[in-house]
Amino acid sequence: MLGILMDLILGGICGLIAGKLMGREGGMLRNIILGLLGGAVGGVLFGLFGLTATGMLGRAVVSIVGACVCLWVGEKLF
Repeated sequence: MLGILMDLILGGICGLIAGKLMGREGGMLRNIILGLLGGAVGGVLFGLFGLTATGMLGRAVVSIVGACVCLWVGEKLF
């Protein structure tokens, strides 16, 4: 239960940071979803290059990069 809560908190923070980096603002729910989705997307992207994230800082970097990619793709599609 604590792990899920920590993932939600980290996802929200990463989504917020990605939104600020990309010049987008959104609500807390959007940031959490963006951060969690970004973690999955970032994990796949980093995996393609043979990289893995370890620790909370590594997971945060992967999530932020993935969330930025999600924002960029969403911007191009919509």
